[in-house]
Order: sequence, then C-alpha cells, then structure tokens
Amino acid sequence: MAEAKEPLYIVLLGAPGAGKGTQARLLSEALGLPHIASGDLFREHLGKQTELGLLAKGYMDRGELVPDAVTIRMVVERLAQPDCAAGAILDGFPRTVTQAEALDGALMTQGQRVGVVPYIRVGEEALVARLSGRWICRNCQATYHTLFNPPRQAGVCDACGGELYQRSDDTPETVRNRLKVYFEQTAPLIDYYRGRGVLVEVDGEQDVDAVYADLRAAVQRSKAQV
Repeated sequence: MAEAKEPLYIVLLGAPGAGKGTQARLLSEALGLPHIASGDLFREHLGKQTELGLLAKGYMDRGELVPDAVTIRMVVERLAQPDCAAGAILDGFPRTVTQAEALDGALMTQGQRVGVVPYIRVGEEALVARLSGRWICRNCQATYHTLFNPPRQAGVCDACGGELYQRSDDTPETVRNRLKVYFEQTAPLIDYYRGRGVLVEVDGEQDVDAVYADLRAAVQRSKAQV
C-alpha cells in the first residue's frame, strides 16, 4: 500500500501590496489546496454569527484587539475541515510569533507541520507606489491601478460600469504608516520561520508570472524534502 502523503501547509508572507492574495489564488488553483485568508475567515464567522464570531465581535465592538486565542481557534477549526486534508495555503495568519507557535503546536498534535513559508519581498518605495495608486469598484470590488492596470475610462469600472473609489488608507502617508506597522510586526515572524529552516525569500518586484514560478519552485523543493 502506498504511504499517505503528509499534508502540505504553506504560510504565505508578504506586505500589503506585495501581491500575496494573487499568488495565493494561483497556488490554490495549481495545487488543489484551499486558500485560507484570515480576513475572509473573520467575515464568515461574523456573518454567520458563530460562537467564535460573536466572541470576536464583542472585542471589536469594545474597540479591543481580538485575542490570539480566538483567531487561532478559528484557523484550527478551519484546518480540521475535510477540504484541508491535503493541506492549505494560509494568507494573513500567523501575524505574530505567538500565533506561529500556536499553529505549530496545533499541527504537531496531528503529527504535521508547516512545510514552507515563502516571503514575497518587495521594497518600501515599490509598495507605496503600488498601494497609493489602487482604485476599487464600489459594486463588484474589482481592483484597478493608475499605473499598472488603469480602467478604460477614468473612474469607471470596466467590468460592471460601477464607480471607482480610493480607500482612505491608500494615500501615500497612510500607506507608509501601514507598512511601518507591518514590518515591525512581521520581522520577528520572518526570523522565526528562518530559524526553523522553512522560510524562502522570493523577489516580489518581478512580474506576476516570474514570482509565481519562483513560488512553485519553492513549494516543489519543500515537497521533495517531506
């Protein structure tokens, strides 16, 4: 009988604007693994008013941060679902070393582990240029960029004709603030996974196809080492 393959858990790291969401979707399609974005998970629990969703909402309504324990429970419950039997791609979680340690602990109880942690590295100036040029459709949420993906008609969505708007947190000043917080928060996480021998840095300033090719190569190497 063939030996069962170990599930492949991928933690995708990258600053806002690094293209993490796009690459996670491409990898999800290619590998047949669910793409689990922490933001989507929160919205789902809040929308369905689950026990965890209501617990998180209580903290949010009081203007407090949702404790790690609540976020971790959401992720662990999601990873226990049948579609994650072969593994999953985690996007936006873990955000801190505490969360990373909790994830490792939860997987270890199942005899599993995080297999590879690609870090899509993009310089601050490139990130500011990407994020401060972003416009979003109010109707269908399609995303455009004044430099890289402009709409055919300024202010109008190509897909549905909806109005395009720029989020208040996409101004250059706010973007720099967001990035400062991200790098301060994520630097220890990068060191944590580097220390565990699973971090792979990928040049995120290449075009989308080149970044994807590097990510696939990193995943293939990690699978070969299992």
